[in-house]
Amino acid sequence: MTAENIPRATAKRLPIYYRYLNILHDTGKQRISSTELAEAVQVDSATIRRDFSYFGALGKRGYGYDVDSLLNFFKQILNQEHLTNVALIGVGNLGHALLNFNFHKDSNVRISAAFDTNDQIINTVEDGVPVYPISELADQLHEQQIQVVILTVPSSAAQEVADAAVAGGVKGILNFTSIRISVPDKVLVQNVDLTNELQTLIYFIDNFSK
Repeated sequence: MTAENIPRATAKRLPIYYRYLNILHDTGKQRISSTELAEAVQVDSATIRRDFSYFGALGKRGYGYDVDSLLNFFKQILNQEHLTNVALIGVGNLGHALLNFNFHKDSNVRISAAFDTNDQIINTVEDGVPVYPISELADQLHEQQIQVVILTVPSSAAQEVADAAVAGGVKGILNFTSIRISVPDKVLVQNVDLTNELQTLIYFIDNFSK
């Protein structure tokens, strides 16, 4: 089955499975059942079996899943064997937090370039990442062959900056702004609305936890 046929919800759960399988590998565990995995990652076992079924026979009835085999499989599926460089656009409070965290500590993703309009940080190095003027965005993305960007600019500038990123050849945008940006069909956008997520959490607390 091709990636285009994998449901989006399944694709979003794959990194969760991969991270936990890494933990199991580090503890020396050799096999795990879908029920055990379900308890650990808080996804019901039927969903896990359905997710895995899209990729063929990954386990054996009565045995479960071989941890190392499953880990290696997801490592290939998620392209964990190759480092992916991404760019951060907008080095404000959230941007600084992302730079400080940087993803290479926990995965195969690394922020390798940042962009901003603040003259005080342009042409400096923040948390090991060079900061370029946003006017150089398209050129630097092309030059460094960066295809994924994280957008943490003010909402009023989001569309203009996204257009420049598209001109620089990006294929994916992780959008932390509150607006929904317009991009060509060939560019994927993942929206992360922290306010919406928090409001949703509060709604469920108020209505379903009493």
